[in-house]
Amino acid sequence: MSANDTFEGWVGLDPSAAQGNMKWQSFTPKPFASTDVDIAISHCGICGSDLHTLRSGWGATPYPCVVGHEIVGRATRVGVGAQCAACLKPDCAFCADGLENHCPAGVTTPLKRHGCGPGKKVGIVGLGGLGHFGVLFAKALGADDVVVISRTAAKKKDAEAMGATGFVATEEDEDWATTGPWANKLDLIVSTVSSPKMPLMGYLGLLKFRGAFVQVGAPEDIMPGISAFPLIMKEVSISGSAIGAPREIEEMLQLAADGKIKPWVQVRPMKEANQAVVDFEEGKPRYRFVLENEQ
Repeated sequence: MSANDTFEGWVGLDPSAAQGNMKWQSFTPKPFASTDVDIAISHCGICGSDLHTLRSGWGATPYPCVVGHEIVGRATRVGVGAQCAACLKPDCAFCADGLENHCPAGVTTPLKRHGCGPGKKVGIVGLGGLGHFGVLFAKALGADDVVVISRTAAKKKDAEAMGATGFVATEEDEDWATTGPWANKLDLIVSTVSSPKMPLMGYLGLLKFRGAFVQVGAPEDIMPGISAFPLIMKEVSISGSAIGAPREIEEMLQLAADGKIKPWVQVRPMKEANQAVVDFEEGKPRYRFVLENEQ
């Protein structure tokens, strides 16, 4: 890459960018290395992590920054050293175990790792962009029941249209965590929300003996405290999940290629990025905004 090469994009200059104040401008990328790939992006989804980064919610962001990682595009340049593996070290324990995504050199995942499939009842906390994928994939993997857990019943009809067999509205359903129809019934709960005020103890009440709670949403503040009794008396487990390993990603893409997954997306022109960010923060996506570059 020559010193004169420039890219264009929506640039965040300070935390106000998360309020729809990004600037469209040119910027100079890092020098092109032998391990790099240039991609001409045609589409980019808006993810909650983009907003967290723009407003420095997860720590100080090194501005200027350009967010957006859910991309589709065409490779226009590939370095001579680019590789499909995370590293080339024969003694890398992560890569040897098929966990390249955790290699120090470099939503289906928790469902697969916890045995989502026939005979299992699965809860999905939050019906947003990530949560709606959780519902779709849990159904595609064959779970007997998929229960959406949300604050209100506003999205209940959409959840049912996606294949959910149950719905819990935590701010409307009385005793939902203790005597409700799904109390002590779920094998697995995947939480996609990032609110530090989530009713975590209530979620654990929905798990059956030795059930599992997996957090994939990343709050900017600490998560709520919990009592030790669910861990001791019900032997439930709590864990987190980031991204899938290559083999898991291949399985996810195959489900989509087989037509078993049909995401609910709203395509918007790239020029509407600022308004899309504002609308995202207001909870308007149904259920994923995708920005499209003009041809």
